[in-house]
This record gives sequence, structure tokens and C-alpha cells, in this order.
Amino acid sequence: MLQPAFYIPHGGGPCFFMEDPNGIWAGMAAFLRNLQSRLPERPSAILIVSGHWETPGCFTFGGSPRPELVYDYYGFPNHTYRLGYDVRGDPELAKRAARLLHKAGLPAEVDPERGLDHGAFVPLKVAFPDADVPVVEMALEQSLDPELHLAAGRALAPLREEGVLILASGMSFHNLRGFSDARFAAPSRNFDRWLAESVALEPALRSQRLRMWSAAPSARLSHPREEHLLPIHVAAGAAEGIGECVYHEKIMKTVISGFMFS
Repeated sequence: MLQPAFYIPHGGGPCFFMEDPNGIWAGMAAFLRNLQSRLPERPSAILIVSGHWETPGCFTFGGSPRPELVYDYYGFPNHTYRLGYDVRGDPELAKRAARLLHKAGLPAEVDPERGLDHGAFVPLKVAFPDADVPVVEMALEQSLDPELHLAAGRALAPLREEGVLILASGMSFHNLRGFSDARFAAPSRNFDRWLAESVALEPALRSQRLRMWSAAPSARLSHPREEHLLPIHVAAGAAEGIGECVYHEKIMKTVISGFMFS
């Protein structure tokens, strides 16, 4: 059965596994916990595109049968570096994904040793706590070219028909200076409004807008560097239906959204 594709927020570092007396991350955690309820059936595997992994010159897929965790966050409590997520990888899916990209004329390779960074294991640990669905992580191509990532999504679209859930993991607003700064409230809303409007367009128009994302209102204030946005291009490229906003919340001073593509 055809699985949807999602662009999900992954929060700040290991935020869901720390004390949160003000409930900053409670709504986002609830959204991730309920993610499975939006699926037509249990996925055969998960392909997760993380804003925390880039490789130069090609797209890379993690091909480890038992991916270790990459604790690529800094300055957090000691226990967050002992978090576990004992999930199986899927080396055959990694190879299949790379072949699909090759067929589309896109550079791709498989890294048999790469583990799961926090852009992958942190949201997965909330959304799929039983770790019972095999996971393959996909890197962004380091040029961060929007069209290249839309094309990668289009090439990977057949995986959805095979029951693979495509998760694009980033943050719809990602300016670390801005989260706690009230001056960024309006820019985050402006960009979020543009993003929601773009996602809801039919695919050709949606792709056209996403290619030109940097011309959107407050684009560079929301994403000084676009690695946390580009995963949405992969999810959008993999979808023939329109997208819809399925999560929307003010986090500290700025707006964060998540989207589902049919």
C-alpha cells in the first residue's frame, strides 16, 4: 500500500529525552508519537533524510545492518549520550535506493558503516519507540541544490509503493539565534505561511516554488543555511499529490510546522 511522505521537525538535540518543565517540546513530541496513526499500514521500512548528514558529490545511504547511533550534539546532559535505539538497518533497501538514483542519472553510493545521527534517531525514538521497523538514513548532497533534491525525491518515489515510509527530518525554521528572540517571530510566520502555501500546490507548481525557496519572504532569516529545509524537497519530490500541514506550533518565539504528502 502506498505510504505517505512526511517532512517532520526533529526538535533541538535530544530535547524529548530531557527535563522540559515549561513543556516547550511537548506538542512536538505528541505529534511524533501520533505519526503512526496517520499511516495506512505498518511500513515495510523507513527511509529517513536527515538535515544532519551531508556528503559531497553524491547522495549517500546508510547500509549498516545494525546502525549505531551518532551523538552529534554538544553540551547536553550525560544521559543523552547513552540513549539507545536498537533498530535494524536494511542494506538491500539502501542499495535499491542508490540504484533508483543511478537510473535517474543522479550520483549515489552506500556507506556500509554509517550510523543514525540525532536528526534520525531522536524523532524515530519518539515516533517508533519499539524500533521494529528497519531504517535507512539518507544524506543530503552537500551542494544543497534544491532541484537536485527534488529530483532525488522523484527518483525514490517508487519506494512508497513498496511500503517504504519516507521521512524528511529537519526544522521548518532553523536560525539558532532566532528561537528565543521576539524579533524573529514575524519572519518565522512569514516564511511558514509561504511554505504552507507552496506545499499545498499541485506538484509542478510546488516544485517551482521550492526551487526558488530563497526568494520567499524572510527565507534567509528563517534558514541562514538550508540544510534543515532541504529534506522537504526530497519528500515533496517523491509525492504526486498535494501536501498538507499536519503540525503547527509556536516554539519559544518562532513558528514550526510539519507536512504530509500524499
